[in-house]
Amino acid sequence: MNVPLLDLKAQYATIKNEIDKALVDCVDSQYFILGPQVKELEEKIAGYCGAKYAVGCASGSDALLLALMALGAGPGKAVVTTPFTFFATAGSIWRLGAKPVFVDIDPQTYNISPDLLKDLLDSKCTSSNGALVSPAGDEICAIMPVHLFGQCADMDAILEVTGKYDIPVVEDAAQAIGSEYKGKRAGTIGNLGCFSFFPSKNLGGFGDGGVVTTNDDKLEDLVRVLRTHGGRKKYFHDIVGMNSRLDTLQAAVILAKLPHLDDWNGTRAKHAAFYNDAFGGTKVATPFKTDDTNHIYNQYTVRVPDRDGLQAHLKENGVGNAIYYPLSLHMQNCFKDLGYAEGDMPESEKASNEVLSLPVYPELTEDMQRYVVETVLDHVGAG
Repeated sequence: MNVPLLDLKAQYATIKNEIDKALVDCVDSQYFILGPQVKELEEKIAGYCGAKYAVGCASGSDALLLALMALGAGPGKAVVTTPFTFFATAGSIWRLGAKPVFVDIDPQTYNISPDLLKDLLDSKCTSSNGALVSPAGDEICAIMPVHLFGQCADMDAILEVTGKYDIPVVEDAAQAIGSEYKGKRAGTIGNLGCFSFFPSKNLGGFGDGGVVTTNDDKLEDLVRVLRTHGGRKKYFHDIVGMNSRLDTLQAAVILAKLPHLDDWNGTRAKHAAFYNDAFGGTKVATPFKTDDTNHIYNQYTVRVPDRDGLQAHLKENGVGNAIYYPLSLHMQNCFKDLGYAEGDMPESEKASNEVLSLPVYPELTEDMQRYVVETVLDHVGAG
């Protein structure tokens, strides 16, 4: 049996008529840039997340860029974030001329450790002219936790320490649309939320796309202006922005998928529960879920001692899998000038050597899941 890590064709088959109609309607209109579907999607995403505003943009990476630009990230500034995440999290900081400051993860949730964040801000940073300055001498302009794999970071603890220093929080919620923390949806707890509509996400388009959420009137206006070259009126520019408009075609696809999102997330959770039961009592460490969150399982990520051996075994037997992520960001060659070394982020480094993600998409059958479990345990052992 072959079980892919993700099967977008299977998803498309279940909603083909809805998707095809949405695309044909958009093509017939010939309104491809900021068409009516973009505005409709922004309103519906804001409503779904419980945010006052949502601003569509060209990708999840651009959502991070726009949010950080709105907060003034640039040379002489720093943004605190996690090293165990997709590259765009830190790449967006670096691209603006600011510096990433990494804080290690909680080994259970893989999200940024609030205790280590507090230690950094309280003990290793200094105050200067009303601002908090990083150990390298840069003003900290934002904290950017990541809701990794579909589970929210510990936002109360994060906001408690950031509130002490009046530092804004950008939620990297690229993998977490629909996830909740104490009844609040991801992307609405901090000052800004950033989402991705990359095809592999729980709510994915037919290409790149993203959205920024916020409850702040001024930040919404600034993000909206920044995404269109910094102008409110065509050919008149108040600031220098970027070209990051969500394609109308992508908005049409996402609008067609949005009504199915809660069901899809619920099915992912049921698949996760199946795996949890099947791997119970074995050497496979299943995902930890906190009582304060609902996990939407953008990835179902396990930990095993012989991760590389298991990955080879799964590949040989037709079971899709992936390593998210094989090298922590503080160890990436492009960030070597930041001065981090091996051992600086021990939990992130350990996770990079042990984690493996298994198929969890909604269209999996029970037989497919049983085959995944049997193939994993065939290598790892049942006890």
